[in-house]
Amino acid sequence: MKKSQDVRALEAFASMVTDWAERWFPDSYIFAVLAVVIVAAGALVSGVPLKAVAGSFGEGYWSLIPFTMQMAIVVISGYVVASSPPAGKLIGRLARIPKSARGAIAWIALFTILASLLNWAFSLVFGGLYVRALARRTDLRMDYRAAGAAGYLGLGATWALGLSSSAAQLQANPESIPKTLLPITGVIPFRETIFLPQSLVMLVVLTVVSVAIAYFSAPGEDRAVTAQTLGINLADEEKILARPSRPSEWLEYSPFLTLLVAALGFGWLALEFAGKDPLVAISNLNTYNLLFLLLGMVLTWRPKRFLDSVNRSVPSVAGILIQFPLYGSISFILTKAQTAGGLTLSHYVSGFFVSISTRDTYSALMGLYSAVLGFFIPSGGGKWIIEAPYLMQAANELKVHLGWTVMVYNAAEALPNLINPFFMMALLGVLGLKARDIVGYTVTQLVVHAPLVLFLLWALGETLTYHPPVMP
Repeated sequence: MKKSQDVRALEAFASMVTDWAERWFPDSYIFAVLAVVIVAAGALVSGVPLKAVAGSFGEGYWSLIPFTMQMAIVVISGYVVASSPPAGKLIGRLARIPKSARGAIAWIALFTILASLLNWAFSLVFGGLYVRALARRTDLRMDYRAAGAAGYLGLGATWALGLSSSAAQLQANPESIPKTLLPITGVIPFRETIFLPQSLVMLVVLTVVSVAIAYFSAPGEDRAVTAQTLGINLADEEKILARPSRPSEWLEYSPFLTLLVAALGFGWLALEFAGKDPLVAISNLNTYNLLFLLLGMVLTWRPKRFLDSVNRSVPSVAGILIQFPLYGSISFILTKAQTAGGLTLSHYVSGFFVSISTRDTYSALMGLYSAVLGFFIPSGGGKWIIEAPYLMQAANELKVHLGWTVMVYNAAEALPNLINPFFMMALLGVLGLKARDIVGYTVTQLVVHAPLVLFLLWALGETLTYHPPVMP
C-alpha cells in the first residue's frame, strides 16, 4: 500500500513540474538565443572587445552547415525507416510476443532502447507505433501512459550511447569538427567513445535498470488507464499508395529507379567497409547517413512513398536547422574572440572547472553540470559544440581520458530528456498523449538514473588513462 502511495505521489509531483515547464518554458530556440546573449556578455565581461565578439558571431554562424545537414539527415532517415511498410509488419509481429500487460511495457522499453542505438529518431517513431500496436490487443489491459513512457526510453536513457550520438560522430570526423575545437580534442574514433568497454558496461547496466523500472512501476491491470479509457483513436493510419493518374507519374510509382540507386549505394558501402576497419567506416557520419537513407529507399520501395515519408519527417528537423548555426556562433565566441592578452572565454571557463575538480571528481561534476544545462538547452547533442571547448580543455589539463569525457557528456545528455517535454513531442504526436500523461513514469526513471549514471561515470572513469589529442 505504501509503495502504491509513493508512486502516485511521485506521479503527482512530476505532473506538477511538467505543467509548470509547459507554461513557463519558451521554445528551445529562445534558449539557444539566450545562450548566445549570455556567452557574448560573458566574453565582454572577461575583457573581449565588442568588435571581436561581433566578428566571431558572424564567422561562426555558418561554420556548422555540413554538420547541421548531417544531423538533419539522421532524423529524416530514421523517420523514413521506422515508418516504412516492412517496419510496420515487424512491429505487428513484435506486438504478439508479450503475454501480460506489464510484460508488454517491458518489451516496449527494451526494443526502443535497442532501436535508439541505431538512430534516435527511429526509436521515437518505432516506439510510438509499437505502443499503438500493443494497445490494439484486446487481451491486454495495458496502461497506455506507462507504455508511452517506455516508448520514450530510447531517447531518455541510452540514445547518446549509440551510433547516432552527435558528440561521438562529430569527434570521429575531422571534417565536421570546428577548426577551433580540433587542436583541443583531436580526432577521437568510436573505439575510444561508444565502443569503449566501459561505455558498453554502462549501456548494459542502464538498459537492464530501465527495463526493470518500466516493468515494476507500471500499474496492474486493475488500475491500468488504457488507450480506450483515454479516448485514443488506434485505427491504423497507414496511407494506401494510389495508382499513377498520368503516364508522367509512372516512375514515381515504380521501384525501378530505387533499385538502381540502391545498387550503386550499397556497392559503394561494400567497398567502403571492405577497405576499412568497420568501426572506422561506420563512424563516418556521411557513411552512416547514406546507409540509413538507402535502407529507407528500399524499405519504402517506391519513390512516391519514400518522398511522402520524407515530407512527413521534415517538420521534426526545423529546430536543428535554425538552432545549430547559433551553436556555431557560440563556439566561435568562446574560442576565437580574444582579450588584449590573447585569452578567450573558453580559457576562463575551463580554468574554473580545473579549479573545482580533480582528475577523480571531474567526470561526476561534469556529468552533473551537463545534465542540468541540458534541461535548459534541449539540443539533441548540439550543445556539445558549446561545451566541448572548455570541457575538453579542462580534461586535457586534468589528464582525463578524452573519449570518456565525450561519453560523460553523452550519458548526462540523456538525463534531462526524461523530464523535458521538448523531445517528447514527436512520440506524443504518434501516441495522441500530452507530456503530463507520461512524465510521472519518466521521473520515476530519472530518480534512479541520475545517481546511478553519476556513479558509473566516476567508477568507470577511474579505470581509464589519459592520451593526448590525436591530430588527423
